[in-house]
Amino acid sequence: MRILYAIQATGNGHLSRAREIIPHLLNYGKLDLLVSGRQADVHLPYLIKYKKAGVSYTFGKKGGINMIDTIKHLRPVQFISDVLSFPVDDYDLIINDFEPVSAWACKVKLKPCIALSHQAAFLSQRSPRPLKRDSFAEGLFKYYAPVSQQIGFHFKAYDSFVHTPVIRQEVRRMETSNEGHVTVYLPAHADELLVNYFTQVKEVHWQIFSKHCKTPYSQNNVQVKPVLNEDFLKSLASSEGLITAGGFESPAEAMYLRKKVLSIPMLNQYEQICNAEAMKEMGVTVVKKIGSGFVSQVKSWINYSCPVNINYPDETASVIEGIFMEHSINKQLDYLTN
Repeated sequence: MRILYAIQATGNGHLSRAREIIPHLLNYGKLDLLVSGRQADVHLPYLIKYKKAGVSYTFGKKGGINMIDTIKHLRPVQFISDVLSFPVDDYDLIINDFEPVSAWACKVKLKPCIALSHQAAFLSQRSPRPLKRDSFAEGLFKYYAPVSQQIGFHFKAYDSFVHTPVIRQEVRRMETSNEGHVTVYLPAHADELLVNYFTQVKEVHWQIFSKHCKTPYSQNNVQVKPVLNEDFLKSLASSEGLITAGGFESPAEAMYLRKKVLSIPMLNQYEQICNAEAMKEMGVTVVKKIGSGFVSQVKSWINYSCPVNINYPDETASVIEGIFMEHSINKQLDYLTN
């Protein structure tokens, strides 16, 4: 069986999850990988057959998306060309983690495409949302990478096709401790801004992992480091807690490790605002933005918040097995009816 696994490379979550899913897919046939997008710090230790520009955004330094740089890197003509020329017919099964080139190629050529992503969880109306919904962003959940079948991951199993997070084996095996520091990953904020605020909380040692930092440096009680997977996980496992944006994988891994979490969703990033609503329901502290009251909010979180008590069983193998069992049944039904 020829399998295509297509992965979005904006941010680190998709590729982090892929590192755990790929070994399972390799058990079922010949696997090719497609990666599209930018702005990821996690790398795959596997051969990537196809690399495409796709459609992605650039992290800014003021808490949101850098729209100018995002627009500058858009390649609509190239995207359409990639969609029309991508060889989806070469594959028996296509699995998609919010990757638009292969998804649209499948839609154009009427080829089945299975979503296996966090974003697929938002195809259920049961997944948490803010009171004021963004109709444009809701449309992106459906049409950015359209699929014929969805399997989603979220902080809780909100629907029949939604599963709890894929926690990497390297995280599951980690021994945890509390050495007193707090790990920080806020990719849409400038280092200088974060250092300015966190140096005001002198009783805590801060370890900031930054997309904007190339060389580690320290200022008073704050360390700033480049984002390296092993260093980040080591810091998280030995931390008191994690301050991060409104992403999915990092908060899920922190909660799994019984670390308390403070979430600051990226400004005007609807998916992260939705994630923050889900975290808030679970008891995670959510701060809308870094501003005048941020230092007191952080001190309150340090002094009074607790880790979320939740268990994330290892379901990855069974989820992947279910995909291939259903594919096999469908193939048999097609054979009997044709």
